[in-house]
Formats: sequence, structure tokens, C-alpha cells
Amino acid sequence: MSNPQHLQYTEEHEWLTAAVDGVSTIGITKHAADALGDIVYVQLPEVGDTVEAGETCGELESTKSVSDLYSPVTGEVVEVNEAVADDNSLVNSDPFEGGWLFKVRVESTGKVLTADEYTALTNPSA
Repeated sequence: MSNPQHLQYTEEHEWLTAAVDGVSTIGITKHAADALGDIVYVQLPEVGDTVEAGETCGELESTKSVSDLYSPVTGEVVEVNEAVADDNSLVNSDPFEGGWLFKVRVESTGKVLTADEYTALTNPSA
């Protein structure tokens, strides 16, 4: 699965959509999901929380390890994906669609990469 061109990415392996009405959707990449292995627990920020670009805002626990979740933007969390809370495997099986994690009303965006830049970061020989 290639990285969708319409998304932006972080060096910490999160993706985000362009803001629609000021709100961006955030998830982790297929690369990150594959590296983590089977996700067994997801801790997400709560609606109303303020997240800061580049700061930890949750964690993902897999059969292999626990990994921090970083926010690529600063703003207020306006929605969390309840489907992922109910079925953590969505993060592995559908990271760019059904496995999204949370939505933020964006105040500012941290450092982001294009799909091509992210691919170069994660697969230098590509």
C-alpha cells in the first residue's frame, strides 16, 4: 500500500488530512502499523482536550511494544474514532480510512512531509 498523495505525514509516522472547515483527521501510517504489529490497545485524547504539535497525545500498544502517539497539529480534539476504540485491529487493517484516530480543530500545524518525502524517509531505496 503506497502512501496516499492527498495526505501529509510526520517523521513520527502520523498522517493528517488537509483541514476542512478548520478540522483535520489524524491517524498512523501503514508503515507504523506494520512496524508495531497487531494493535491490542489504543489510548486517544478525549474530545475537548487540547493537543500540541509534536507532543505526545496518546499511545498504541501492540503485541510487540508500546508506542507514543504524537499530534501533528495544535488545536482542540473535536472527535475520536469510537470504532477504533471498539476494534483496535482497524488501525492495522485500514490505517488510512476506517482506522483514523481523532479529529482536531487546527490552530497550527507542526512540521509535515509530503507523501513522496515520507516515502523517501521510510523507504530510502524507493
